[in-house]
Amino acid sequence: MKGYKFKLQKLLDIRLDMEEQSKRTFKEAQLEKLEVQNRLNSLKESYEKYRKLDNSETSVDMKIKHLYLNNITYMINSTNEVLAEKEKNLNEKRKDLKKRQVERKTVEVLKEKKQAAFDLKQKIIEQNMNDEFALYGYIRNLERR
Repeated sequence: MKGYKFKLQKLLDIRLDMEEQSKRTFKEAQLEKLEVQNRLNSLKESYEKYRKLDNSETSVDMKIKHLYLNNITYMINSTNEVLAEKEKNLNEKRKDLKKRQVERKTVEVLKEKKQAAFDLKQKIIEQNMNDEFALYGYIRNLERR
């Protein structure tokens, strides 16, 4: 018996490579989003730390703190925009990855079905050969009697 050879194996290999590439870009997008989230959390913590104004501070210190808080607020807003952009990018990468997985799975299912059909055909051929050998053996035994 010869083994099964899938005619679309190159296509399956290409789709596997494309899926792996898509997985890498998705992971990179996740890491970028996580970095931006960490930066945003750090900015929010810094804002919370310095937002309390003490009356014991001088007006210059209060002015500096106020300017710093305004700058932090601006940075938080811009980081929120960047985070929204990264989330959008991550969702696009996720959709692309799902699409690639479906494409690969489609070819794999086709391969599995063709493999099952090939195995069934081989099993039928083997069964027919066994039946034929059994028939020859039976006929030989009848001739000997």
